[in-house]
Amino acid sequence: MKELLAPKVKAKPPKSGTGFGGGSANQANMDPAKRLATEQAKVMHKEGVIRINNVLTPEVTDKLREYVLDQQALAKVETDRDPTTSRTYYGVENKRKNRCDLQLSLLRGGFAADSVTNDDEFESFALADALRELLGENGTLRHLYENLVTVQGELYELAAVITDPGSNRQTVHPDLPYKSKAPLYVIFLALQDVTEAMGPTSFLMRTHTSKANDIFNSGDQSQKDNQLLKADCRLCTLKKGDAVMFDARTLHCGNANDAEEGRTRALFNFSFRNPEVQGSLGYKGSIRPGYEGALSLGDVSDALAAYGSGDGNPFAKYGNGIPRW
Repeated sequence: MKELLAPKVKAKPPKSGTGFGGGSANQANMDPAKRLATEQAKVMHKEGVIRINNVLTPEVTDKLREYVLDQQALAKVETDRDPTTSRTYYGVENKRKNRCDLQLSLLRGGFAADSVTNDDEFESFALADALRELLGENGTLRHLYENLVTVQGELYELAAVITDPGSNRQTVHPDLPYKSKAPLYVIFLALQDVTEAMGPTSFLMRTHTSKANDIFNSGDQSQKDNQLLKADCRLCTLKKGDAVMFDARTLHCGNANDAEEGRTRALFNFSFRNPEVQGSLGYKGSIRPGYEGALSLGDVSDALAAYGSGDGNPFAKYGNGIPRW
């Protein structure tokens, strides 16, 4: 199977004297990061998937992985003690063998802050540090998300997808029922190198279209088998700090983690919803229920700006994401 590689996109402005209606002049005056995001968005629209390398620095990636695994350990203690608290920490994936989607808290201190009011005791804030590198004013994914969903795009998922050795392969699927416009753009960010043995995600390129959806859901097994057989399938092995973004309509599956004992695969997972797609998406995102519909990309940006200006707990007004059922 071919590996999913980062496309060669250029942020250089077009040569002068080309284009129509001053378009080249507009491109020439555009910030290089925004020009790059424009080219990346073109790839997203065409392929349904894009790999983007080095979106998070190694130091911040290591700290985020440590934080995520610490959060998983806290969640296990609490759910072992009281299984009814599972919805506080997990989405649907924890019902599968050696696999979970851990819904993260936006509070400094994470799950520990659920029962603590003084956030001064938490020395660092790995999640905010990571989000700032990704979605802050000069974040590596900021302009791409602005291009795809605008600042009104809703934060739809905030989690970590974790698989341990022994986890099974998923069946090929899209994340949600087909919509004529892309409803959701999802990020999987590798918190360590993801080797082939660790069960990287496979993506079927250009299957976010109406035609591909019609075949996949036709009920004709021979047509579906032929579609899967002939698909341009790419295996998403990643280096630490690399990410893949995909249109949630794209067919994909996580593979089995057959790595040696202790080789946990952890991916930081978040997504933003396209505000042009109204109504139910037919898919519940992996996010603490209290955060559903609460934050836009603009809200996240404002909080991260406050964090950069010294606010140690910039998402505090959104709480811990636990609703009062």
